[in-house]
Amino acid sequence: MGSTLNVTLANTAVLSWYYFLQASVANQEQWDEMLATKGLTVVDVYQQWCGPCRAVVSLLRKIKNELGDDLLHFATAKADSIDALERYRGKCEPTFLFYGGGEMVSVLRGANAPLLQKMVLEELAREKTVLEEGGERRVVKDEGLIDEEEEEEEDQSDEDILVPDSKSYTVAIIKPNAVAHGKASEIIMKIQDAGFEILVHEEKTLSDSEARDFYQNKVGEACFEDLIQFMSSGPSYVLVVSQREGSGHVVQAWREFIGPADIEEARRDKPESLRSQYGSETLFNALHGSDDNHQARRELAFFFPSFRTSSRAEQHEEEGINLMTFSKELCSR
Repeated sequence: MGSTLNVTLANTAVLSWYYFLQASVANQEQWDEMLATKGLTVVDVYQQWCGPCRAVVSLLRKIKNELGDDLLHFATAKADSIDALERYRGKCEPTFLFYGGGEMVSVLRGANAPLLQKMVLEELAREKTVLEEGGERRVVKDEGLIDEEEEEEEDQSDEDILVPDSKSYTVAIIKPNAVAHGKASEIIMKIQDAGFEILVHEEKTLSDSEARDFYQNKVGEACFEDLIQFMSSGPSYVLVVSQREGSGHVVQAWREFIGPADIEEARRDKPESLRSQYGSETLFNALHGSDDNHQARRELAFFFPSFRTSSRAEQHEEEGINLMTFSKELCSR
């Protein structure tokens, strides 16, 4: 009876690769088992704070249904708890790793659906050639990680975070009440699904003095002391939010997205807004957004003093500092 049960459980584990679109890999042992799977495996590497990339799930399902190929597998892997993915921890950019025969054969950063589909089809064809005709498997190294290692060796950790001056940005805060209720990951996924780009992310618990400095423009308001106590009561998530280059109104777009500060007004006039969904009352309205570009610059300097914009020419002169490398450093503090 015991052996039969063990066989059944083993078969169930194997079949889960076929019945579920993406296998969930959460530890090193599961990672090693995944690498032993025959065929091509496309892995969505994610951080616990933001979860897997939901934007591509429908595409992956479409590819799987159309091809119906038993040699094609999809998985999600939580970098936080897998030793082999330690170098991917703290990254704010979707990352897809392609594996065949236990070896990395390709890497894609960013949720570029057409490119992802193209790469899946190409790498699957290559893997079939290896398996069926004995072709040589093309093994790659993640150039992004190599670049990071070189930067660390050159001790560049104190240099400025550069982004093109064509990008507009604003500062967003997921407040302590939303974090305490475990809603931060859900909120971040909604932010990304809405087309916003998270340039930098940091978990931070404000001290009393930091909260007073940050909210100095509200000193005269009746709720000031309650606000300070609330904002220093636990961890918040501080984000630098942007949109694609050429979108110059991210401050306004973000404020529209989170909704009015007054929760009753948000629920009445903007029921789909984040504050309507996650706020409980005006003080505990779950999200912060800069009022205007001037305030966004001040708040950015407050939380991320090494963040600055530059022209493309200046970026090239500075050897094109990689933004996501520094996002990793900030995220992992």
